[in-house]
Amino acid sequence: MEPKKIIKSIDDKMGFTPEIMNMMGEMNPELFAHYKKCDDGIQEDGALPAKVKVLMSLAVVASQRCEPCCESQMRSAINHGATKEEIMETMNVVFLTSGAPGVAACKRALKLIEGKEVHGGGHGCVPHRRMK
Repeated sequence: MEPKKIIKSIDDKMGFTPEIMNMMGEMNPELFAHYKKCDDGIQEDGALPAKVKVLMSLAVVASQRCEPCCESQMRSAINHGATKEEIMETMNVVFLTSGAPGVAACKRALKLIEGKEVHGGGHGCVPHRRMK
């Protein structure tokens, strides 16, 4: 599948396109195709609903303290129908497993729950366009 079609499918599932996707599609289409296969495993229902897998992804990137990644996964969680309660329970798991630094990595991402748009960050995980 060509990169533009892959990017469109990611956008359709997540509700936005992380800027890193555009960069990867242009710079290394072969690597991008491999990424797409992995992404499908998270963004689509399987034994676990996609929403649960995206919340798990949010917890993982929070533990890695990647703030822009937290924003990206938070947008994806919201677009997959995660409720404020589900997101806050995920934050409890982050706190228990990664401590305050993991939760702190989600500071800007948590603003998205209240519908506040976050801008900047200087990282390729931030969206290409605003959330719907």
